[in-house]
Amino acid sequence: MRAKELRERSDEELKNLLMEAKDKLFKDRIKNATHQLTDSSQLKKNRREVARINTILGERASQIAEQE
Repeated sequence: MRAKELRERSDEELKNLLMEAKDKLFKDRIKNATHQLTDSSQLKKNRREVARINTILGERASQIAEQE
């Protein structure tokens, strides 16, 4: 999912997406370790997805802190 699409979502939705993305990354790592993962580039894509979501949540948290 693109960063623009993620920015349109609420904090709760982002937190749910983050949990799902981390779970998917974990499962893909297990599959990779047992040589069941056919597309190893999924690991990189999943890591980037987690990073995108964390970045947006961090930006929102810093904006709230600046306003207070």
